[in-house]
Amino acid sequence: MNITFGGNKVTLAGKEIKVGDKAPEFVAVKNDLSVFDSKENEGKVVVYSVAPSIDTPVCSLQTRTFNEEAAELRDDIAIVTITVDLPFAQARFCANEGIDKTIIVSDYKDHDFGTKYGFLMNENHLLARGIVVVDKEGIVQYVEYVPEVTNEVNFEKALEKVKSL
Repeated sequence: MNITFGGNKVTLAGKEIKVGDKAPEFVAVKNDLSVFDSKENEGKVVVYSVAPSIDTPVCSLQTRTFNEEAAELRDDIAIVTITVDLPFAQARFCANEGIDKTIIVSDYKDHDFGTKYGFLMNENHLLARGIVVVDKEGIVQYVEYVPEVTNEVNFEKALEKVKSL
């Protein structure tokens, strides 16, 4: 897979996740520094919205858009935004932007998500941009790795898949 960041080729750590894979369990850090365990959302459709940093225009747009969409989705759907921003920065961002319908977690500590889902960029230890949709049985139903990390995800296609599950 060819991924670039600002036009420069990057390599991704871990194994590329694919449709049909069993979604790997992972841990991350919540904004209050407690542990987020992916098992918390078992039995739900889960959207993993993956971004390098919420402090950039495209990442903040991605986070705000999914937060807005979350209000329109069923209760059995969880949207989890994952970046490597420190939890303090994520908490500040959520407070400033009114992000209250999605779960925001940080992969800064162990890069557990980044390596298990193949999104960790070796060159800068940020996460590449993309989306992973997991069904209620824990099977990956949609994956998007954005070829140029500074570009937007395909919101419509991902949400179409989510609504069909």
